[in-house]
Amino acid sequence: MEISTGAIFEQGNQSIKIPVPVYIRTSASVAGTKEGKGPFGDCFDMVGTDDKFGCDTWEEAESTLQKEALSLAIGKSGLNQKDIKYLFAGDLLGQSIASSFGLGSFQIPLVGMYGACSTCGLTLSMAAVMIAGGMAEHAACVTSSHFASAEKEFRFPLGYGNQRPLSATWTVTGSGAFILSSVKSAHDRAMIDGLTLGRIVDYGLKDSMNMGACMAPAACDTIYHHLMDFDRMPSDYDKIITGDLGSVGQKALWDMMRDKGMDISKVHMDCGMEIYDQSQDAHAGGSGCGCSAVVLSAYILRQLEEGKWKRVLFVPTGALLSKTSFNEGQSIPGIAHGVELVGLK
Repeated sequence: MEISTGAIFEQGNQSIKIPVPVYIRTSASVAGTKEGKGPFGDCFDMVGTDDKFGCDTWEEAESTLQKEALSLAIGKSGLNQKDIKYLFAGDLLGQSIASSFGLGSFQIPLVGMYGACSTCGLTLSMAAVMIAGGMAEHAACVTSSHFASAEKEFRFPLGYGNQRPLSATWTVTGSGAFILSSVKSAHDRAMIDGLTLGRIVDYGLKDSMNMGACMAPAACDTIYHHLMDFDRMPSDYDKIITGDLGSVGQKALWDMMRDKGMDISKVHMDCGMEIYDQSQDAHAGGSGCGCSAVVLSAYILRQLEEGKWKRVLFVPTGALLSKTSFNEGQSIPGIAHGVELVGLK
């Protein structure tokens, strides 16, 4: 392919304007049983009947989530597996084992990425930059989380039966996969128009059962700098969508944005608050890498595809929680990456 130069432009302090088309050609979402009973249950491409997905361990089940999601996304795209130049993927588990074991059979060059629950935004950003820079025509982005594997990694064994405070979120069992392309097709769902890469923001919080409060400052920082960099107001977007702040984090985000002179309450949506309903006992809402990914594929892109929304700012949020640093008494920093999506209608 012909390499384009100067396609990517810096925009303000920490944003990138992409003036060449980068399309989200297709996507797929695979979800667990609890998610399948929620408000988006009918929107997911696949819902498991068993949260182990026929596997022996929770970790193998999460790998299966990624494998199924990517297979479905490629299958919808009209492309062959060999057409995908690079694969950007990550998850919450140590050494990203859900991605490495789940995606190895595809034999696509892998760029492993970690942004905690913001990983969907990170993979989309890096793939879009590669495509806009002329380094690939097609790339894939995948991420996942699993309630049981995350609890085992970061909190308590499931058999312990610990009580969760109301500030806690429920890790989503799900995987989202996206095929990005520089080539227009009949399949295209939306276009990536701009990016704002987030900074690490640490308010010194140490409560692993209140991820929303840990992530809200980073979400505020990224949203504010995106609006400043692109000279926009919240009302310029149909929705400003965070990943998994939950009800506690949402309130904190609104307050912090008001302190900066901006009210986003009328356009803000949080994936973690939407993926479960009140009867499902998820407390503050959903979380995990898979939370924003499956909601983006199953719901957000559909609204853009159907012309109900024209422009959204998608901001997956991540708490950089490590069991090592947490047990050593360190705080939990946050990060958030913004992806501006526009509809094609």
